[in-house]
Amino acid sequence: MSNVLSYKGYCATVEYDAEARLLCGSVVGMRDGVYFEAESSSGIEAAFHEAIEDYLELCREKGKVPEKSYKGSFNVRINPELHRAAAIAAATKKESLNQFVSDAIAAAL
Repeated sequence: MSNVLSYKGYCATVEYDAEARLLCGSVVGMRDGVYFEAESSSGIEAAFHEAIEDYLELCREKGKVPEKSYKGSFNVRINPELHRAAAIAAATKKESLNQFVSDAIAAAL
């Protein structure tokens, strides 16, 4: 079971608002706020798709390049000793630090 929806490269999380009695969702990983809601589980995915389509149309109208949820790059701060150890391990395997970290994250997931 997952509370994450995906559509056209966008990801959104969904939560239940007991006070409003609604399922509420928001696209994650973007500066632009894209929100949606539905009264039932059968309607939440359609509301998400509609919110993405509306966002893309708004971007077209404004001549703006739409943001994507994730670009595939991020900065992470770690202890310098861990950074050094990872760089040495990557070099030993004759791969980049990026590839080493990517493989480690994939293994953890």
